[in-house]
Amino acid sequence: MNNKILYSYTGIFDSPDDITHAAKEAVKQGYTKFDVNTPYPLHGMNKAMNLSPSKLGYIALIFGLSAALGTLLSLWWVSAIDYPIVIGGKPLFSFPAYVPVMFEVTVLTASIATVLAMLFIFFKLPNNAHPLHGTDYMKKVSSDKYGISIQADDPKFNEEKIIEFLQSVNAKEINTLYWNNEEINHENKILDPKFLAFLILVAVVTSGVTYFSLNKLMFMVPFNWMDEQPKQSAQQKSIFFVDGFGMRQPVAGTIARGYIPYQFKGQPDLAGEKLVNPIPVSKESLQIGQTKYDTYCSPCHGYHAESDSRLHGQFPNPPSLHSDKVRNWNDGRIFAVITEGQNIMPSYSTQLTVDERWAVINYLRVLQRALNAKESDLK
Repeated sequence: MNNKILYSYTGIFDSPDDITHAAKEAVKQGYTKFDVNTPYPLHGMNKAMNLSPSKLGYIALIFGLSAALGTLLSLWWVSAIDYPIVIGGKPLFSFPAYVPVMFEVTVLTASIATVLAMLFIFFKLPNNAHPLHGTDYMKKVSSDKYGISIQADDPKFNEEKIIEFLQSVNAKEINTLYWNNEEINHENKILDPKFLAFLILVAVVTSGVTYFSLNKLMFMVPFNWMDEQPKQSAQQKSIFFVDGFGMRQPVAGTIARGYIPYQFKGQPDLAGEKLVNPIPVSKESLQIGQTKYDTYCSPCHGYHAESDSRLHGQFPNPPSLHSDKVRNWNDGRIFAVITEGQNIMPSYSTQLTVDERWAVINYLRVLQRALNAKESDLK
């Protein structure tokens, strides 16, 4: 025993009430370096031991907020500075679109940082040596007993007073624990060769199993049954059709159920003569028209249809929709342009339904009337 260094005095108790009372009395005596060991968590023990909140939460907070800020700055730089693109009328800095990415990165970073800090800072891995390990004291408090361990490096530690204290709180057993030489010399050696070799082994085995599972196992029977199906994949050559094309055009003349084909393809002037806007001007239709206009039209035409594009020169600016030519077009002529496109403007027939196109025209008429008001409108 002479070559060993005292670690702590321990006391064994039979009931939760006894260990809770001992913890409270230890705090009253001024002991600060002691621990309580129980076979299961005891309600109120943190308060009895006067424990302060864990600092692990600060690590999660710092890394989580850092990840959120870093993600926000990265997304802002990419979308607003380095590669600005207007999509669907959204502003270059579209914070709502960033929220899901920021949330996921924040949670992932905070979780990983918390686990790593817990393992390597608080638990001091790979060092797993501790005087309590393998002792009779630990075997008892892991089963059906309750124990308190007052460490020798406590500022108020005194062997005689410690024994008197444990006796005063009715400890059933009082024992001493010592450091051994291996535990004393085995500090937090994260760069220990054995530990590094273990990490490398884990990385190699994990990588090997992952590679085999994804690149070999998935192509073996029966796992490859979902991959080898009698089907025609997109862009794949067909061995069934004579022309060799796997992607087929619809049969000429067929019409989808419930779909009325556009009758004036390539005839915008005739569309202007024949088509009449079936959507009455109302608050609801104007709201739909404004929403769709701001989403699909405003990036090029501007929010007020004055050709003030927000695309930063990615496309030529279109002409103003307040010109006499466009204002004198009837609704059917404008409908033809939205449906088929004109010059570099593409067709929006797949983005907007027929009713939405008419609603956009109603809203456009409101813009034209607002910027070209007559004297009678101002009365």
